[in-house]
Amino acid sequence: MNSQGGIAFKIGAYPSQKSPMSAPRQLFVTTALPYANGKFHVGHIMEYIQADIWVRFQRMQGHHVNFVGADDTHGAPIMIAAEKAGQTPQAFVADIAAGRKPYLDGFHISFDNWHSTDAPENHELARQIYRDLKSNDLIETRTIEQFFDPAKNMFLPDRYIKGECPKCHAKDQYGDNCEVCGSVYAPTDLINPYSALSGVTPELKHSEHFFFKLSDPRCVEFLEAWTQRVDANGKLVLQAEVANKIKEWFSVRTNADGTTSEGLGDWDISRDAPYFGIEIPDAPGKYFYVWLDAPVGYLASLKNLLTKRGQDYDAYMANPALEQYHFIGKDIVTFHTLFWPAMLKFSGRKTPDNVFVHGFLTVNNGEKMSKSRGTGLDPLKYLSLGMNPEWLRYYLAAKLSARNEDIDFNADDFMARVNSDLIGKYVNIASRAAGFLTKRFGGQLTHAFDPQGAALLQVIRAAAHDIAQLYETREFGKATREIMLLADKVNAYVDQNKPWDLAKDTTNNEALHQVCSVLINTFAVLTRYLAPVLPELAQAVQGFVGVDMQHWHSATDVATIAPYQHLMQRVTPEQLDALFEPPASPEPEKLTPGGEAIAPTISIDDFAKIDLRIAKIMNCEAVEGSTKLLRLTLDVGEGKMRNVFSGIASVYKPEDLVGQLTVMVANLAPRKMKFGVSEGMVLAASHADEKAQPGIHILTPWPGAQPGMRIH
Repeated sequence: MNSQGGIAFKIGAYPSQKSPMSAPRQLFVTTALPYANGKFHVGHIMEYIQADIWVRFQRMQGHHVNFVGADDTHGAPIMIAAEKAGQTPQAFVADIAAGRKPYLDGFHISFDNWHSTDAPENHELARQIYRDLKSNDLIETRTIEQFFDPAKNMFLPDRYIKGECPKCHAKDQYGDNCEVCGSVYAPTDLINPYSALSGVTPELKHSEHFFFKLSDPRCVEFLEAWTQRVDANGKLVLQAEVANKIKEWFSVRTNADGTTSEGLGDWDISRDAPYFGIEIPDAPGKYFYVWLDAPVGYLASLKNLLTKRGQDYDAYMANPALEQYHFIGKDIVTFHTLFWPAMLKFSGRKTPDNVFVHGFLTVNNGEKMSKSRGTGLDPLKYLSLGMNPEWLRYYLAAKLSARNEDIDFNADDFMARVNSDLIGKYVNIASRAAGFLTKRFGGQLTHAFDPQGAALLQVIRAAAHDIAQLYETREFGKATREIMLLADKVNAYVDQNKPWDLAKDTTNNEALHQVCSVLINTFAVLTRYLAPVLPELAQAVQGFVGVDMQHWHSATDVATIAPYQHLMQRVTPEQLDALFEPPASPEPEKLTPGGEAIAPTISIDDFAKIDLRIAKIMNCEAVEGSTKLLRLTLDVGEGKMRNVFSGIASVYKPEDLVGQLTVMVANLAPRKMKFGVSEGMVLAASHADEKAQPGIHILTPWPGAQPGMRIH
């Protein structure tokens, strides 16, 4: 039904229940778009591996999949980072994009296309979706009060305003949504807001903004129905924990502190110049908020891919059989289950069939990742150490489920799972049999299996349907456990028949031939089950056994094998030690005054911008709760006192500073700190290497200087 009419959903058989013989499915699959302000981290890689396993499984089923990604390139953070780097935003994001390929190729991520939200397709699609929403009377303009940073002379984006969440009162939350309770709100709702750029308390100024009327009854009705859909078995389509959380956002409720939450509010979709993004049609100086055009990047990347193939994008999207799926992290559920479906629905486009939400990845028993402590897991460092990318693919698969639960990378567990499961249980099946077949039987296998072996092979093959169901429903941990249980059955067969003992007497050749042939055939089936997780190894096994590993339902017996070569090495403790070794401290520069190089040359005009004044320390006291800071009350000749915090408590006693003259930066923007606002900076000298030359030395003028005198 079109966007003007009522809400209707066609709920048929859930995809996981489709017969293997049904017509090939048409699937459009994406992962969340990474923000183009830095390199990939292991959390990105986990999400891509999860989606890639699912996509590879679907392709093995014979389904048609378009799997696309893109860089999320717009917004004030990109603009600010580019300015600091001395680049245009376009050049900055191009440099980031150039570094993506080693990660994606290195971990065998099978994207069909990788694009950018700053591409022409995204500009065109975002503007057209906006026009369609506007024609549907779901866009309106309002004059709002918006936070303005007087120190930076710019309106502050939501992510550069921080403060206390108005719903759960968590501290240091961003201006658009709370990462603790998931609430969505306006920046002006924050308690005790401050600028994340300068630390000052922002000012409220008026500005005309554009809003998507998410509170419109049509949107509310649609989203309540879409987020609570059930399949043919009455099971929620969205993950239960996600659907239940979303349900809370629709109702008017009283919070613990007595405040009221009023359900869905309208969504501010515009930002004022200066801003790096897509300009709103017929609104000079107004740009789409990055979260409006970012998910449109899914469609833009698909359109770019289809155009390169010579396919019709509009016809592809109009196919009623097309299924659309998004893999995302739990921190962006709001945007993908409320804003994005509503944008699509009421602009007359297809809505997602599902949004698959995963949790976060921690390292070594939940420890927060930190580069300086060596507790992070750098994906490129992992690869540079020669560590097999499929070790990580398997380990993450063994941990992932259909729920949005956090998972932990534990080094000891990683080594045990890889060495015990992949090598000890699975790869060793082939290595135990291949040598006998090559030496005794010229690599030829028999199909005259012994009864026990034939029954075992039948059990292994019969598991295909159940394991397929686990892959379909993203229960990868359960799938790998089932596969390893099957490997246990095969290894029990090995132990019962002992091919190494059979080989001692040539009269046992027939039995040896049968046992080893069974082992290679079971190994081939297990490899096919693991192929979505271990695509490179599956390709190697295909060359070894000579049968197809790319199609799930292939059941061809192995007729002959090539000479066996090692398929996978074990993880070593040395590799893991190197992976988590903290980065070495950079060598201090030699022959540099004060332990650090002279800063780049500036002009006299640059220096003149810094207002240095003589200040008298009228009072000084320790700061409760801090071992480093002293609070200085300074007279700079203005007729009022200034409050300045200085990290000199380790070398000066408060009473020794009272009455002394010093030098301060008088025109530094005030900075909000934990203990109050600091209204300047006292100048002090120290050596770059604190261990070599400890001490901090406050600058003091010669006698005769008076408070307020400017230093030239």
